[in-house]
Amino acid sequence: MNFRLFGNSKVPTLLLIPGLGVSYEIFLPLIRLTEDRFRIIAAEVDGFTLGRHTRFTSVDDQAAQVIEYIRSNCNGHLVCAYGLSLGGKILSRILERNEIVIDHAVLDAAPLLPLPNWLINPLRYYQAANVWTCYHWTGFWKFVFHSHYFDVLLDECRKTWPWGGRQAVLAGYKSVYTNKLERISGADIHFWYGTKEAFVAKPQVRHLLTICPDVHVQVFDGMNHGQLLIDHPDEVAKRINALSALFLTEIVAHSRNS
Repeated sequence: MNFRLFGNSKVPTLLLIPGLGVSYEIFLPLIRLTEDRFRIIAAEVDGFTLGRHTRFTSVDDQAAQVIEYIRSNCNGHLVCAYGLSLGGKILSRILERNEIVIDHAVLDAAPLLPLPNWLINPLRYYQAANVWTCYHWTGFWKFVFHSHYFDVLLDECRKTWPWGGRQAVLAGYKSVYTNKLERISGADIHFWYGTKEAFVAKPQVRHLLTICPDVHVQVFDGMNHGQLLIDHPDEVAKRINALSALFLTEIVAHSRNS
C-alpha cells in the first residue's frame, strides 16, 4: 500500500480510501476542494495502484497497513476518514480494531455484510469481467456490463487494470464479501448511500445500527454507487469541512474549560 500526501502538514488530517477497481485519483476533485483545510492522506489500495504492479491481499491486511502508517506518521490520530465502497469496508475494519483514534468517519456505501457462499464466486467473476471490459472497452460487452455504471468510474477502472488486473478484482471481492463487521468503535460515524443503491445499502445500514445505534445515516436522492463523490465533490467537501469545523470548535471549547 502506498500513501499520497496533499495539503498543509500543520492542519487536521483527512484520510481518503478509494473503492475497488479505482485509484486514489478518483479523489482529486475532492482534494482540490479540501487541501487548504486539511493535511490529506490518499491511500493507494494494493492491486489498484498506478505505475507499479501490486497484489490485493485482504481487507484486514489493508486495514493493518493503514493503522501502521497513521501510528507512525500521525501519532495514531485522524480528524476525519472517508472510505468509498471497498475503502469504506477497510475503514470499518480499522474502526472495528480500534487501534487508532478517528474523530469523524464516513463510510460511503460500504459493504459490511458477507454474501451467501453460493453467490460469492459468480459475483466476483462477473465483476472481473466487468472491470476487464472497462479496460478493453469493447462495444458489445460495454453494453452488457456497463448499463449501471457511469463514464468516470469506467475511466478509473481502466487506469488501474494494467497494474493489478483480474487477480486484484477477484481477491478484492472475495475478501469484501466473506467478512462481517462484528463491532465498531468511533465517536462520530456516518454512513452514506444513494437512493439508486438502496436495495444493497439498506441491509448494511440495518446491521450497522444494531452494533452502533448512534451512527448518522444520510441518504442522497437520485445518487448511485459513488456518484455523490464523482458528480458532487463540492457537497462531499462541504460535509467534510463541517466535520472539521466541529472538531475545531470542540478543541477551542476544551481549551477554554481547561
